[in-house]
Amino acid sequence: MWLPCGCTSKYVASSFARRILASYLHVSGRSRCNVAAFMPEAAGLEGVSGRAALRELSVSNSESFWAAVARHRLCWSTAFHTVQDCDLSRGKIKWFEGGKLNVSVNCLDRHVHTCPERVALIWERDEKGSEMKYTYGELLEMTCRLGNLLRRHGVKRGDCVTIYMPTCPLAVASMLACARIGAAHNVVFAGFSADALAERIRDGEMLLLNVVCEPAVMNSEDVLFLLYTSGSTGKPKGLVHTQAGYLLYAALTHRYVFSYHDGDVFGCVADIGWITGHSYVVYGPLANGATTVLFESTPIYPDPGRYWDMVERLKINQFYGAPTAIRLLLNYGDQWVNKYDRSTLKTLGSVGEPINTEAWEWYHRVVGDGRCPVVDTWWQTETGGICIAPRPSDPDAEIVPGMAMRPFFGINPVLMDTEGEVLTSNNTSGALCMAQPWPGMARTIHKDHQRFIDTYFQPYPGYFFTGDGAYRSEEGYYQITGRLDDVINVSGHRIGTAEIEDVVNQCPAVAESAVVGYTHSIKGQGVYAFVVLKKGIDVQEADLSRQLNGMVSEKIAKYASPDFIQFAKRLPKTRSGKIMRRVLRKVVESDLEGLGDLSTLDDPAAVQEIIQGHEKLLSKNGP
Repeated sequence: MWLPCGCTSKYVASSFARRILASYLHVSGRSRCNVAAFMPEAAGLEGVSGRAALRELSVSNSESFWAAVARHRLCWSTAFHTVQDCDLSRGKIKWFEGGKLNVSVNCLDRHVHTCPERVALIWERDEKGSEMKYTYGELLEMTCRLGNLLRRHGVKRGDCVTIYMPTCPLAVASMLACARIGAAHNVVFAGFSADALAERIRDGEMLLLNVVCEPAVMNSEDVLFLLYTSGSTGKPKGLVHTQAGYLLYAALTHRYVFSYHDGDVFGCVADIGWITGHSYVVYGPLANGATTVLFESTPIYPDPGRYWDMVERLKINQFYGAPTAIRLLLNYGDQWVNKYDRSTLKTLGSVGEPINTEAWEWYHRVVGDGRCPVVDTWWQTETGGICIAPRPSDPDAEIVPGMAMRPFFGINPVLMDTEGEVLTSNNTSGALCMAQPWPGMARTIHKDHQRFIDTYFQPYPGYFFTGDGAYRSEEGYYQITGRLDDVINVSGHRIGTAEIEDVVNQCPAVAESAVVGYTHSIKGQGVYAFVVLKKGIDVQEADLSRQLNGMVSEKIAKYASPDFIQFAKRLPKTRSGKIMRRVLRKVVESDLEGLGDLSTLDDPAAVQEIIQGHEKLLSKNGP
């Protein structure tokens, strides 16, 4: 029988957490009380006298840390008996074995039991001012009806359901319905309008189905969802995430990276078809009982003030978006921000790629009025949730523009040199790896575990290889320098493409850029830059090219200056806003047959524009 959520006296985990909290506060001093107030999950951990000590313990005694957190934050029907069973050398990752739970119960039922009228979703539809709100009770009812509909059509535990829907409440309910009946889901970005989708759902007579859907009791390591991401070979990888560890990590990072508190309105503008939408629109916020925004529109419809109008109307407290969108809006000027009241904002977040300094400072100074911390988050589909970010930290701890900075609880990053040795000093760069597992990480690649091992664990045996390069400052802060396959070796000098892009983007005329390497007969590799200008800029391309080369020469080195600068109207991007540098490299190498999978592109026509521009540039300047 499923234990009713919200009744803490009936939960072994919750009552246990309450008992250790009382004991902890009784024997601990004021400093420990402060830690417990900051993070109640840590109440029973010994020897913790501050946030730095808590962070250190989460790495040095990770089993105790994650056990305490899991018992406190999740509702279990059966307690786990083993915290972790992991071997990174073999790609073996298991957390909370023996534990049983249901993700939809954790995201819905336990909140309905205590606060059924709390708003769960605010659906910011395409037409501004037409938002709709759904309470936890209403979302649970919708989820149960959909769960019963899936069961009526033969979907059973262990099946995989592909969801092809726009960002709307029915899509969220579909994800939770799959979780409720024990089916994995695979969300694919869709182009249907919400109205068209609603008609198709109504045609199923879903509304006639029972509003009670008994939740399946799932093992902690049962599959929750698959999510496909582009690979360096162009063949998509179906990353597999499981139940308990993923949900716990999404909830914990949502709570502490963004300083989320009960009653806040959390506004992540990512599409739910991508990992950011999974973790920080759906699962993390709902597990925490938050009010989360579903953003269906675009940042410039009907005008460039759309985000900030939404912040004012919905009273958003935390805003989480992509650097690509921030750079786009920066081009339109401050007036579109200053039109709207943004006083409810407490935290600003950035996700998807490193944010350049100019965009960071504009985001902080203009959007946040200089009072909101900007958390530049680094993570991946593979990691399940945020791994490096400026917060959580002491309230007065510094935040450095353009740096992800600090590892999250339980995350142990290391830098590796080209010989596979750990770099122990600061003020150094290397391949970013993780020295120990964490609950939110992916478990495998669907139907290809060997590829999972070869991609993430074989390059540096015993470590998880992220594929990114990073710089660790003198203070020990981390800055992501870009994909290691985006490192260019020019005449023996290794330079990250992100470093060149950051300089190019500092030019007042430049909206954004993408730099790739290409085969050069003399230098080994040359530098090829794609540049998008800000709207209304009227300059001679030759003059601007000389200016950009001069900037790169001065701020980095002459060898880093682009050999070619191609001006473009737009860059090929995924629907989550990431620039598809793999595609750009193939174009520059004239390997059009090797473009690979383009299904994740926002607009495939952008690739043709890039190809045509490349051919024009070559005909003008020679190979």
